[in-house]
Amino acid sequence: MAGTLPRTAFFGTPPAAVAALAALACAANVELVVTRPDKARGRSGKLLPPAIKEAAHSWGLPVAQPDRAVEVADRLEGLDLAVVVAYGQLLPSDMLEIPAKGFVNVHFSRLPRWRGAAPVARAILAGDETTGVDIMQLDAGMDTGDLIARREMAIRSFDTTGTLTARLAGLGASLLGYSLPSILDGTAPLAPQGNDGATIAAKLASEEGRIDPSGMSAEDCGRVIRAFNPNPGAWGVLDGERFKVWRASPGPDVGVAPGLVVTGEDNPVLGTTNGGLELVEVQAAGKARMPAAVWARGHRGEFHWE
Repeated sequence: MAGTLPRTAFFGTPPAAVAALAALACAANVELVVTRPDKARGRSGKLLPPAIKEAAHSWGLPVAQPDRAVEVADRLEGLDLAVVVAYGQLLPSDMLEIPAKGFVNVHFSRLPRWRGAAPVARAILAGDETTGVDIMQLDAGMDTGDLIARREMAIRSFDTTGTLTARLAGLGASLLGYSLPSILDGTAPLAPQGNDGATIAAKLASEEGRIDPSGMSAEDCGRVIRAFNPNPGAWGVLDGERFKVWRASPGPDVGVAPGLVVTGEDNPVLGTTNGGLELVEVQAAGKARMPAAVWARGHRGEFHWE
């Protein structure tokens, strides 16, 4: 390939994939960017483009938005490599061999832990202390391919899925740029994953985001809140209506009974099975996000979490 840039394709959808697309575009000709169809969002139902589509258009890269990835298989003929970052759909196995060097994936975990759709949120929810980024060769399994390169990252006590994903996206883009030359010239080391310690990172279910202070510790409640931020949001029930909790921190042990919320001059404190949880930012039904101290002014003294 001396004297010519490699011919590549990129498959990705959310903002977390944009940095990797930029890294690929700096090192290769990106002849096709594949992303998911525009999606209706908000109460208006307006169709909005994925972040990758907006980035690709701004950089003058060709974009395809098929309902099924197989619809663009013929456009991969003659390419050197395809890169996948959070595309949002499994690729047919017969597509993986079309580019000369196949497909590589930038995955936000330390495989084989957290194979699947929601590795960042699952790591936070499980209380993992570290995570990382792996570059792997895609195969027919779900995140089971050989490992090419990897980096570790600590999970901070205040990390949400949003903040941790953003840091991993930057690390992943850097690692991809570093790995591309050896991938393209065929010298990249390939290390089988194995299955010891393998876990599945299934998509988050709404019910998992419910905060149950009568059966959960303050730490467990905090992990749920951080894992479900920014989407879809951890929640509880007051006066028969759901409301969301966006930020909280272990609070003072003021002897609050589990499920009881105590208000005062500062942030309200929710009693859990092992102490208090200080509520910092909440969102009542039909309202915008607000400081929990402001929200608590509508309640006096103590009230029960349903």
